[in-house]
Amino acid sequence: MTELKNDRFLRALLGQPVDVTPVWMMRQAGRYLPEYRATRARAGDFMGLCTNPQLACEVTLQPLQRYPLDAAILFSDILTVPDAMGLGLYFETGEGPKFRNPVRTAAQVEALPVVNAENELTYVLDAVKTIRHELNGAVPLIGFSGSPWTLMTYMVEGGSSKDFRRSKAMLYSEPEVARLLLDKLVASVTDYLNAQIRAGAQAVQIFDSWGGALAHDAYLEFSLKPMQQIVNGLIREHEGRQVPVILFTKGGGQWLEAMAETGVAALGLDWTTDIGNARERVGDKVALQGNMDPSVLYASTSAIRDEVGRILASYGQGGGHVFNLGHGITPEVDPVHAGAFINAVHELSAGYHQ
Repeated sequence: MTELKNDRFLRALLGQPVDVTPVWMMRQAGRYLPEYRATRARAGDFMGLCTNPQLACEVTLQPLQRYPLDAAILFSDILTVPDAMGLGLYFETGEGPKFRNPVRTAAQVEALPVVNAENELTYVLDAVKTIRHELNGAVPLIGFSGSPWTLMTYMVEGGSSKDFRRSKAMLYSEPEVARLLLDKLVASVTDYLNAQIRAGAQAVQIFDSWGGALAHDAYLEFSLKPMQQIVNGLIREHEGRQVPVILFTKGGGQWLEAMAETGVAALGLDWTTDIGNARERVGDKVALQGNMDPSVLYASTSAIRDEVGRILASYGQGGGHVFNLGHGITPEVDPVHAGAFINAVHELSAGYHQ
């Protein structure tokens, strides 16, 4: 096992002392970087990039070659799991992901297999192994999956949706069918994340992109409960280290207390929740990750620095904070502004850790 040269990200997730607040960005390997666009062009298309472990490794490392980030995140897509279930994932230019075989009936749900990642998602696991080797202990590697509810929305809608009408109709009119689908996704995602951990992921994040679209009780039943089942089934120690789990529900600020009871190490926050208020609500039960509005990166570098300072002040003294954006970095961001953000976090946070 290669010793980590920079483990402040893992230490912060576990509430341990750090010298400065660690920082990484959701979608840090992405279209805002010209080198990423060049590699993607070589791959032919997005799925060609995802399914090529060498190229997935290349783009994972690109932001780390530019910026002093404190973690790498596996380059992949949340929809690899439903694709492995046979739904036929493809990407339409300008329209996002789509499935050739959406799942809308009880019979279709019953016919779905549970994914065995070692057999059906070997390209992801090979990417994890390749990235870990190439990182050589520089920073930790984060693995991830979509949440069952989020994956379900894409599977039932057949792609992206503004109102999730088919998915929500299934929840309310055929709750047993919805539960069966979610159960299969729980089993598949648990297996997938554990396979990533065995392959070398040192922390994992569950992306619940669409949990915030649910009504209060529906969130607890159909989004949080399946995520709790996944957390209960995850490997929590590997290679002699704890493997922290981060739970991120976009739009989930009202459920922080319930989320903190799941046993995860950290909660991700979007920009609509004040991080100081979140810290008051959850105490030291979990670390917090977030939560600058990604659109701030379109502002001047001085404005970016001011907003970083405001969020750090809101969180206050001590550890347990991983700085991040409140959602993924967007393609039109100037890479210089991303660098200004990362540098500001490290420079301005030192005083909060004395």
